[in-house]
Amino acid sequence: MKTIIQKIKFKAAPNVLFELYMDTKKHSLLTGAKAVISRKAGGEFSAHGGYCWGKNLAVVPNNMIVQTWRAADWLKKDMDSIFILTFEPVKGGALVTMVHADVPDQHAKHLNQGWKDHYWKHWQSYLKNQGR
Repeated sequence: MKTIIQKIKFKAAPNVLFELYMDTKKHSLLTGAKAVISRKAGGEFSAHGGYCWGKNLAVVPNNMIVQTWRAADWLKKDMDSIFILTFEPVKGGALVTMVHADVPDQHAKHLNQGWKDHYWKHWQSYLKNQGR
């Protein structure tokens, strides 16, 4: 099992970034694939047209999201991973820290790049084009 850790600074407030992930319409728009996301602890989510899914373990609005997470191409014997996003105000915007723990070894490289390509680049572009 691997752990992926990424820290990305954005020129936007934590609440704006929190909404990019937790708002079903924005999440779907920015990834280009259907997402359905509950905002409640215990609620379920799916993203990328059902490629990945899980359950919210904790949701602290504008501050932290903790989810179980797995993907359609994982083996049945693979345990769910744990996905954590935190949103911290910093000068000029916010720092997003992502920790994706217990990722099966054979999927870690793909997911490490996937978060950058399918989330952070799209968030940066959206914020640049939409303003804050």
